[in-house]
Amino acid sequence: MSTEDLDTNFIDIDKWTSSEAIAAMATGQFAALEAVKAASSALGQAVDAAKQRLENSKGRLAYVGAGTSGRVAVQDGVELNPTFGWPWERLVFAMAGGTVALMQAVENAEDDVEAGAHAMQDANIGKDDVVIGVAASGKTPYTLSAMRAAKANGALTIGISNNPNTPLLEIAEIGILLETGPEPLAGSTRLKAGTSQKIALNLFSTALMIAMGGAYNGYMVGMIATNAKLRARATQIVKSLTNVSQEVAADAVVQAQGNLKIAVLIALGLGSEKCGDLLALSHGNLREAIKRASL
Repeated sequence: MSTEDLDTNFIDIDKWTSSEAIAAMATGQFAALEAVKAASSALGQAVDAAKQRLENSKGRLAYVGAGTSGRVAVQDGVELNPTFGWPWERLVFAMAGGTVALMQAVENAEDDVEAGAHAMQDANIGKDDVVIGVAASGKTPYTLSAMRAAKANGALTIGISNNPNTPLLEIAEIGILLETGPEPLAGSTRLKAGTSQKIALNLFSTALMIAMGGAYNGYMVGMIATNAKLRARATQIVKSLTNVSQEVAADAVVQAQGNLKIAVLIALGLGSEKCGDLLALSHGNLREAIKRASL
């Protein structure tokens, strides 16, 4: 595997000063960005396929992984509710070793084939769901088992690997190769490979949420304001999108219980009792809801 190969440019890194090592490793991180750019078409294909599967159903996004890859995957998923209002009940996390593995390594967890399949069965993964498997090696047993089970149940499967011609890319309906090559420290994939996974997942989920109605006029409008900072941010967004006063915008956010899309509709003059139904009719798309209401 190329991610496990020795990069001879770093063979004496232990002799370098800390500043020299950091500068060289930072330069190497650009390979992660280039790998993601090369995968833009595949990422776009994955977004379009996921939208088709999710927009007219109660389907879920499921993230599967082990070790560094699993932690990066979970990190992407947990941000979707506060950032875009994606419902918690439409998220599934399958981390080798369970939630404890998010904080500490669980010995042999990534090799547990049965646990991967059981995770998909326990979550009742089916044809409406989208399952994203992430593994730098592309051959982690837990992740492969989960992906096979998900695919057998009809789910859309998306595989992200940092090595070409790997089982994960072959199993997945849509395979995304992030070919980052050898790491500055052979045997670790938490540098270039991990960075590329984080970027790719950020782009995938953000583009998917935009496609699912999470953006309007350049603002993220799926956000649920659950604290003072987010309520202040929501108020400013409502004010910018509707040209109402600060006071009216803030009141709309309170009436909407922090739901930014509903707050915008309220600020534009729609009764709060109608907003939810209108958004549902518009599949959560604020632009379409405003058009339907002729606001």
